[in-house]
Amino acid sequence: MSSDKQQHRGAHPEDRRLFADEWLATLQIATAELSWLLNRGYPITASLKLAGDRHRLNERQRMAIARAACSDERRAQRLASRVEELDVREAELIVDGFNLLITIEAALSQGVLLLCRDNCIRDLASVHGSYRSVQETDRALQLIGETLAALAPRSVRWLLDKPISNSGRLAAKIRELAEQHGWPWEVEVIFNPDSAIVAAQQIAVSSDAIVLDGSRHWFDLKSHLIQQHLPNAWLVDLRED
Repeated sequence: MSSDKQQHRGAHPEDRRLFADEWLATLQIATAELSWLLNRGYPITASLKLAGDRHRLNERQRMAIARAACSDERRAQRLASRVEELDVREAELIVDGFNLLITIEAALSQGVLLLCRDNCIRDLASVHGSYRSVQETDRALQLIGETLAALAPRSVRWLLDKPISNSGRLAAKIRELAEQHGWPWEVEVIFNPDSAIVAAQQIAVSSDAIVLDGSRHWFDLKSHLIQQHLPNAWLVDLRED
């Protein structure tokens, strides 16, 4: 199994069972209940335990509803600050690099993707302090590049987490790809990309909740790319009906 993890950013061996159709209604209800608790100010840890225990969810399912849930206030704020495709043209973008790339790698390798309450797409992958390229990495970067090129922003500033090992190697790969295609990208490896993105004046490209809640404007490049180029990606809709 460890060999597969190094080759792909795909599904966990149990995901086909844990996110099968027969679980969908339960997971949607659990996400709605967790969001209800968050609406009333209950802490996420206690709320997640309550919702997870009530529906007998395992750890991976609990991770999914935690990523999919949010309060009504946060949802409204995120939807209000989201910009559309036309707003990206000639704009300056700042990209949460690992957040974007890992989701597209997961999409290409048929990993489970979550359609969340704020309409963002999130994955269940994690780099755990160390990033390794997988078979889908080059294709993911190419797809991101082609999608951004079609949107025609003025500039794209990638930020990668310095504490994550191999971030420098990935930065070099992204710079090389941008140079080959003449894409107006710059790539930085820094200690706290989230804070830098929130503090920046550019349009944020991320689905990280902290980034979305702190940014003035953000663009949902993941959803745009997956809808345009990866219609067969495995998408689990955890929004309530």
